[in-house]
Amino acid sequence: MSDRRVVVTGMGAVTPIGTGVKEFWKSVREEKTGFAPITAFDTEEYKVKLAAEVKDFDPELFMDKKTARRMERFSQFAVAAAKEAIEDAGLDISKEDPFRAGCAIGSGVGSLQAFEKEHSRLLEHGRGKVAPLFVPLMISNMASGNVSIIYGLKGKNIDVVTACATGTNSIGEAFRSIQYGEADVMVAGGCEAAICPMGIAGFSSLTALSAVEDPSRCSIPFDKERSGFVMGEGAGIVVLEELSHAKKRGAHIYAEVKGYGCSADAYHITSPLEDGSGAAEAMKNAVEDAGLQMEDITYINAHGTATKHNDLFETRAIKLAFKEHAYDIKINSTKSMIGHLLGAAGAVEFITCILEIRDGFIHRTVGLKDTEEEMDLDYCRESVDTELKYALSDSLGFGGHNACLVAAAYEE
Repeated sequence: MSDRRVVVTGMGAVTPIGTGVKEFWKSVREEKTGFAPITAFDTEEYKVKLAAEVKDFDPELFMDKKTARRMERFSQFAVAAAKEAIEDAGLDISKEDPFRAGCAIGSGVGSLQAFEKEHSRLLEHGRGKVAPLFVPLMISNMASGNVSIIYGLKGKNIDVVTACATGTNSIGEAFRSIQYGEADVMVAGGCEAAICPMGIAGFSSLTALSAVEDPSRCSIPFDKERSGFVMGEGAGIVVLEELSHAKKRGAHIYAEVKGYGCSADAYHITSPLEDGSGAAEAMKNAVEDAGLQMEDITYINAHGTATKHNDLFETRAIKLAFKEHAYDIKINSTKSMIGHLLGAAGAVEFITCILEIRDGFIHRTVGLKDTEEEMDLDYCRESVDTELKYALSDSLGFGGHNACLVAAAYEE
C-alpha cells in the first residue's frame, strides 16, 4: 500500500437545488427540495410528471458560446462544476506538469437527447442528415474529454461507467491514481442529464421511478410509502491532490480521502442482493482500506434511492457490515432533496459528506415520516449538529456495481 496521502482541495457542483457548492449547501441546510413538474418535454402521455431539474442553467457563464454548442447538457454540467472546483482549489495548470494532472469524470448514460434527435433525423431524412458531431456529442467519455481539453489536463484521463455508482467509482479511481503515483492532481466526479422522453420512459417501464405528483412525497428514502426514485440531473466535481503537493502550493485542504472499496453482487441486472452481502463487502473494503475499524464509522451517506428494494437491501447491508454498531450510525439520503442524479449522484453525495465534516452537521432525510419494521436504523429524521471525523458514502449501481468512499477530517 502506498503511503501517498490524498486530500480534497476544490469542489464544484451543479444540482437541482443550486448551481455552485455554496448555493447547493445553503439549500441543503434549509431543507429545500428540487422536485417540480418536468419542463424539458411535454409529459401529458407519461405516468411520471415530476423530476429534479437543474434550473436556469446558462452554459455561457462557464464557457464561450461556440464551445457550449459543441457539448450536450451532461458535458456542460461537468465543465461548469470542474471550473468551480479548479478555481476553488486555486489550481493554475500553467504552473503544473500537465502530464501529472489528470481527469476522471464519468456519466452513466451520456446524451440520450442527442440520440433521440439524430435517430429522428435518420428515420425522417436518411443517413446523410445525421449530424457529423452526433457521436462526440453523445458518448459519455466526452465530459472528461472536454474538461481535459479546456483545462489542459494531459495526465490520466478516464470515464468510469458503473451506472449509479459512476461518481463514486470515478473519485475512487482518481484517489487510487494519486495514491499509486500515476498523478499528483486529479479532477474527478460525475455528471448526468437524462431528463428526456427516452430517459423517463425507460426508467418508468422498469418501474423504478415514482409516479407520485406531490413534490413533498415523491422522493422519500426509507419511508414505508416510498414508491421509486425521482430522476435528477447535475454534476459534482472535486480536485484531489497528493498531500505534499497541496501543501507546497499552499492549498486549502477540505478533507482527506481515506478509503475506497468495491464489490459486485453478481446477482441481477437491476436488483441488489437481497441479503445485502455485496454492498456490505464494499463497505468493509472501504473501511479496511482506510485503516479503520468498523466502529470508527458513525455516519453514512446512503445510496437511499427510495425504491422498495434498494432501501431495504441497503439497510440489510449496513447491518451485515457493521453488526450491532449499525444502530449507532447516523444514516441519511441526500436524494431526499435532489433526487437521483444517476452518474453524478455519488460525486454530489461525496461533496455533501465533505461539507458535513467541515461544518459538523448531518442533514436530515427530508420527507421521512414512518418506516417499516425491518428498517429500524437511525435514518436521520432530524438534522444533527455533531463533530464528524469520518463519513462513508455508499453507491449501488445497476449491474451489481457497489462502491464506497471514506472521507476524513484532515489531520497533519
